[in-house]
Amino acid sequence: MTAPLSFYLPDSLHASLPPERRGIRRDHVKCMVLNRQTGETTHTQFQHIDSYLEKDDLLVLNASRTIPAVFQVDWKRNGTLLQTQVEIRLARRIDSTNWEALIVAAGVNLGDEFIFSSYLQAQVISLSEASIVTLQFSQSGNHLLESFYALGEPIRYEYIDHPWDLDYYQTVYGTVPGSVEMPSAGRAFSWELLLKLQKKGVRIAYIQLHTGLSYLLDDQAYLDPKKHAEEYLVPVSTVQEIKKAKKHGKRVIAVGTTIVRALETSIDGDGELIPQTGWTSLHITANTKLLVVDGLITGFHEPEASHLDLLSSLINPEHLLHAYQEAIEHQYYWHEFGDMNLIL
Repeated sequence: MTAPLSFYLPDSLHASLPPERRGIRRDHVKCMVLNRQTGETTHTQFQHIDSYLEKDDLLVLNASRTIPAVFQVDWKRNGTLLQTQVEIRLARRIDSTNWEALIVAAGVNLGDEFIFSSYLQAQVISLSEASIVTLQFSQSGNHLLESFYALGEPIRYEYIDHPWDLDYYQTVYGTVPGSVEMPSAGRAFSWELLLKLQKKGVRIAYIQLHTGLSYLLDDQAYLDPKKHAEEYLVPVSTVQEIKKAKKHGKRVIAVGTTIVRALETSIDGDGELIPQTGWTSLHITANTKLLVVDGLITGFHEPEASHLDLLSSLINPEHLLHAYQEAIEHQYYWHEFGDMNLIL
């Protein structure tokens, strides 16, 4: 078991504003390019990543779109109102009617009801560790999703002090609603940059992984990554693109740690990548041999975060720590509205 990667992150580097609110385009954020063999770093803007990619390299993007996942509700038990303005955060979808959720209140019982609106209610049908419950909603499918959009707000953590519109929490290419937190590694892509990459001959494929809730309350860690299952879909077309890239000695570059988890989960008993859909709870560490992914585009992750374990499967942890210290010295921003890291 490797020790968690620990470092000091100054409060000033927690990105509280979307880049557009800092006066720059989404693809003009800073980008640290990190050589996974040597640990050497180069500093650029994200719009210039085409300089580091080659013809027929393959970028794999997450087509999932962020949904509003925070709600203020009334809490009832046996028809009696217990409390108003209780905060609920969706944690992950179970099926078309049921969701796991975090209730920001103590003492929730089986059978309790939460009133989202006159047309949407949910009942607690199971309890689990750390305030996570299973809710059965009075609506399902697209009707339920439409209600979420009408009633909810995006999840935001303590370093973001303004309720930014949902549009700020989207990638330009996300098409399938379902992530409760933004698949933020892709946020810096603009259509102009994607077109520039395609003109260079860089290939682009998509998977779908709906991100779940990663923290319980502010800086309190959520769950052991092995218990943090997320729903994914790796389509046939993407498997074909990956096999083509591998056959020709080209690199497969995941845009986000979610992509790495999904692709490395989709390996059969013979070590072959296969198209599949399911739930991944794969915890990737420095001891994990990656069979699919050769490079990664990601943001900057908090001290001791499980994402850093995953990054350590691509690059020596000492090199990674040194690069992170350099990013701090260069005033890189952290989190979903922050700067980017290309590991190749």
